[in-house]
This record gives sequence, C-alpha cells and structure tokens, in this order.
Amino acid sequence: MANTYPDQQRTLGGLLRLPYQELQDAVYGALASHGFADLRTAHSAVFRHLDPDGTRLTTLAERAGMTKQSMAYLVDALTESGYLTTAADPRDGRAKRVLLTRRGSKAMATLLALSAEFEQRLAERLGAGKMTRLRALLEEVADALESSGLRDAP
Repeated sequence: MANTYPDQQRTLGGLLRLPYQELQDAVYGALASHGFADLRTAHSAVFRHLDPDGTRLTTLAERAGMTKQSMAYLVDALTESGYLTTAADPRDGRAKRVLLTRRGSKAMATLLALSAEFEQRLAERLGAGKMTRLRALLEEVADALESSGLRDAP
C-alpha cells in the first residue's frame, strides 16, 4: 500500500490507525457474507468492550470514549437487531448489564474469526517472524500502557 500521508503526518497514531482501519474495513466488510449484513463498523465500539458476563452501559461508554447517550443509541440498535439484551446486574439490582444474545455470540465469534484471518493474511505478507515480533511489541506496548499511567504523564 502506498504512503497515503505526507511524511510529517506519519505519527505514531497514524501508523497505528492505518492497520487498524484496514482490519476493521476487512472484518466488517466480510460480515454480510456470514449472515450479519446489519452490523457496521460503529458497532465495534460495543462488541470490543463487552465483558463475557455483561457490562453496564456507562462502563461501555467510558471504555469506548463516548457519551452514554451515543452508546445507548448503539446498544438500542443492536438490541432491536437481536444481538444484545439487558439483565439486572447481580451486584446492584437497580443497574442493568448489556449482554450478548445467542445471535450476538455468533456475531462475536465471526468477528474474532475474521480478525484472525486478517492477521494471517498480514503475516503472509510480512512474514511469520516479523508478525511474531510485531505482535510481541504490541503486547508489550499494551501492557506498559495499562500498568504505567503514561496517559496521565505531562
């Protein structure tokens, strides 16, 4: 793929964003052929932040970096389409958790499989050794960011 950004714009964010955008486009573009034509890239804000035992709407919004209202819009659409449901939170009966339905679980499994296929195609392009190193470095970066509080540093 040709450099679509001038050199001064190839920031770390840009270099991380480009492969992620390609991944999202490939995965969500293939969903229709797997029976999920109604899922869109925007729905990834919900799917990637759901815990296996369900997640509160406010937590989903916080994790996705969006307003509660915007997250509620996505959750409502996915609920109407049969991917999600809500249930009382066992730790606080007043609160609700957002959960995957059977259809939602099938969609999640398909998303993960398509993501793995994309990763395999990328490994074929880069070579297995480079892909292994890339994944190891990204895991290291993720661990460092999760444990360091780098976000809060000046």
